[in-house]
Amino acid sequence: MARDEQLKQRWKQVVTLLSNRFADGEELDLDAVIYLVGVQELGQLHRKFKKDEKINLMHIAICRLLEPFGYYEFEYFDEQGWPHYKIVEQLPPLKAGEQSVLMKEAIVQYFLEKEVID
Repeated sequence: MARDEQLKQRWKQVVTLLSNRFADGEELDLDAVIYLVGVQELGQLHRKFKKDEKINLMHIAICRLLEPFGYYEFEYFDEQGWPHYKIVEQLPPLKAGEQSVLMKEAIVQYFLEKEVID
């Protein structure tokens, strides 16, 4: 199977799973999936987040998702339990579509590692 086709199938699997679980089947977009990864990584699943915290959750998710690609490295947890990452390598300049593909690849890899999809 072509790599692009496999990514599409696995991405659909992730979106379907999360949409059914968190959005009553209404299809989640890429930003919503990134947000959910951030909530998972923070580990504070049953609380409401302020607007600035939601942005920070997405930042956590992006750092965690791109860590296996060598762009970020985990540093420490702060006193509130929030993970902090440092930049290891700057992301190359990417067009919007390329950014989207990179994030989908990273999300699929994350869910494969967590053994949520296969």
